[in-house]
Amino acid sequence: MSAPLSPLIHLIDDDQAVRESLSLLISTVGLRVQAWAEPLAFLRDFERDAIGAIVLDVRMPGLSGLTVLDQLVAQGVDQPIIMLTGHGTVEMCRRAFKAGAAEFLEKPVNDEALLEALHNAVRQHVRSRERLQDDRVARARYAQLSEREREVLGLIVEGLTNKEMGRALGVSPRTVETHRANLFAKLEASSLAQLIRHYAVLVEDEGSAAP
Repeated sequence: MSAPLSPLIHLIDDDQAVRESLSLLISTVGLRVQAWAEPLAFLRDFERDAIGAIVLDVRMPGLSGLTVLDQLVAQGVDQPIIMLTGHGTVEMCRRAFKAGAAEFLEKPVNDEALLEALHNAVRQHVRSRERLQDDRVARARYAQLSEREREVLGLIVEGLTNKEMGRALGVSPRTVETHRANLFAKLEASSLAQLIRHYAVLVEDEGSAAP
């Protein structure tokens, strides 16, 4: 079985010397690098599913880095974006962060600062993808519940006891216990805390969406 691929860093800069030097630097810490001279080619062809980060120069001919940043955010790209510039201003920095940049570094970039920013960005991206996957799994499991099991789950989240739930639903506590056991099994929850942590938001979302 092959080893999993290391995170992929996309480097977009029109300066060939910068691309070569930063690509070498980034590769020394075990990260893969794909360098791009043309922002339009990057936007068209880059690997969106990979874990990693994007290093983006602000000032490029044609399409500026800030415009690329805006397009990436509008498209829902979730890789953290680190902006680089040789002529930074407070306004430029403010705009980049407001648009969703993870970091803003000035050229000539400090090697340690860039590598630290990249490691932080990769960790952030891994956590983001894990949360997204957990959310998808939780929603798929939640969809398996019957209407009655969802009602019981909602009452569990509210903190009611089995007897209180039985009175609220017009059933016996033993019936509530059966529904409770079934929903714990379907949701693969090993504890009440885990159940609430993963499913309370879904219960609330469904309640707010009800007419």
